[in-house]
Amino acid sequence: MPEIIPGRGQRKLEHLRFFQQEGYGTSGLEDVHLIHQALPELDWTDIDLSCRWLGKTLAAPFIINALTGGPPETKAINAALARVARRTGIALAVGSQKAAIENKAWVESFAITRWENPEGLILANLGAGNSPDAAREAVAMIAADGLQVHLNAAQELVMPEGDRSFRGWLENIQAMVNSLDVPVIAKEVGFGLSREAALQLYHAGVRILDVGGRGGTDFAAIENKRRARQVTALAQWGLPTAVSILEVKELGLPVEIVATGGIRSALDAARALALGAKIVGAAGHFLKILLDQGEEAVAQEIFSWQEDLKRICLLTGCATPAELASKPLVITGRTKAWLEGIQRR
Repeated sequence: MPEIIPGRGQRKLEHLRFFQQEGYGTSGLEDVHLIHQALPELDWTDIDLSCRWLGKTLAAPFIINALTGGPPETKAINAALARVARRTGIALAVGSQKAAIENKAWVESFAITRWENPEGLILANLGAGNSPDAAREAVAMIAADGLQVHLNAAQELVMPEGDRSFRGWLENIQAMVNSLDVPVIAKEVGFGLSREAALQLYHAGVRILDVGGRGGTDFAAIENKRRARQVTALAQWGLPTAVSILEVKELGLPVEIVATGGIRSALDAARALALGAKIVGAAGHFLKILLDQGEEAVAQEIFSWQEDLKRICLLTGCATPAELASKPLVITGRTKAWLEGIQRR
């Protein structure tokens, strides 16, 4: 049976449908344990979750990460998420804008985010295989504050119509860094950034790394649902989010880490911040709530995360989320075993 190779729009809608059927792996964040402080010497009003990022102030260090855009059905999703981001004071990233660069009729499905959230922090999104001209078009499309350049080689190798050549990606990224007026954020889509990849990106001029670790949406599994013959070799492939944060952090480079991949609660977010992330993002978690329960439910979930993060900060003796990175923690389980067992050659 031949594999069906649909157009980009059909593929995006299939991703949304199969995403809702997909289960999750482990991010490794369950192995990270914060230390309770019985004498925090703080008041609730002392806790300040706000942070500055990319020249704007966020109410909390959260981002609704890259999701969708393109076909008309996705416009309402992006509009709702933009309204939620505006209301809760957090950042938002759109999905890959390649679809709208190729089909101008789909531009509004992305531009709606800026219309609904004119003052908010919004990130554009494009694959590493694109040109600096395409990157400039993506940024201008939504008056973006930054550009996520996504790295999805594992997904492409399972995608029936996916790319099979990844030469030139690093050169493209460096060209984008040198030609754009906004920061470039290198973003893995769910398989994690290794120490080696982080170093390559740093030398290419990237100063913000979204680790996009294993534990969240598994795009290899989603693409498998679109194939006649399954690819089994990449089941549970990649670096869990906790490991990937530590891989980047241990390099000691002057970079900002965005932690994504399996973030499903304020506790997960706090664990990622304690490992060294500056911003924490979730995509699938918020999208499922939106599709199942609606826009108001997403806003209330984010408000709950903000309140829970304040509780965690207080009980670890932190007046701000950034202070979590300087507090003691314990790492156990598979994450500890990974860190102890890795062999660099």
